[in-house]
Amino acid sequence: MNVASGSRDALRQRRLYGRRRGRALRPGQRALIDKLLPRLRFSLPEGGGLLEPQRLFAFSCSEVWLEIGFGAGEHLVAQAAARPATGMIGCEVFEPGIARLLAEVERRGLQNIRLFTDDARLLAAALTPRSLDRAFILFPDPWPKERHKKRRIVSLEMLDDLAAAMTDGGELRIATDDADYAQWIAERLGAHADFELLAAGERPADWPPTRYEQKAAATGRAARLFRGRRRVRAGVEP
Repeated sequence: MNVASGSRDALRQRRLYGRRRGRALRPGQRALIDKLLPRLRFSLPEGGGLLEPQRLFAFSCSEVWLEIGFGAGEHLVAQAAARPATGMIGCEVFEPGIARLLAEVERRGLQNIRLFTDDARLLAAALTPRSLDRAFILFPDPWPKERHKKRRIVSLEMLDDLAAAMTDGGELRIATDDADYAQWIAERLGAHADFELLAAGERPADWPPTRYEQKAAATGRAARLFRGRRRVRAGVEP
């Protein structure tokens, strides 16, 4: 669903699943939420307009990358530190995770991260076409019960919106440690007309592991890694 032709209100009517708050934040974390987050957080244009992500940054971005559900932020921070000329957008609603990310942003002095703290589906549907060079969905909630699978963030609708927003040749990376979700992802990404499924399981050098992934491996849950490349649009060179 693209907000230019659909309705952002219709997306909002679909409930956002997942926790926003955990245990109480420490005073230092609360200070970051109150003082640093407002400088990095952005909202979508009013009236259902599209968002040009390059305009979120105070410098000319070589590329713009998006991580949906960044957890505690270690992957996003590592990518931002390695590529200061790339604009990094992180999407997360869990407040303790946001606070941990902010602590690293402050400690490292990172200038290339911006945050969206609402439903990722709204953001994906609002991005201007061909404005996103890479996207990540790493270890999303698998919602293992059959009746809950409709809540999974990897859906045909999400893939449609990301395909519309991504540049030709742009890369989508997805990871899960849940076997059923891995099959779900393989079926949807592999069958999507706008993505070419690259070699599954091959880990590029610029894909650092997350803390969640390391904990999962320690308990015997192996990560499944997926990479999809946005196909070249007809008549357009990459």
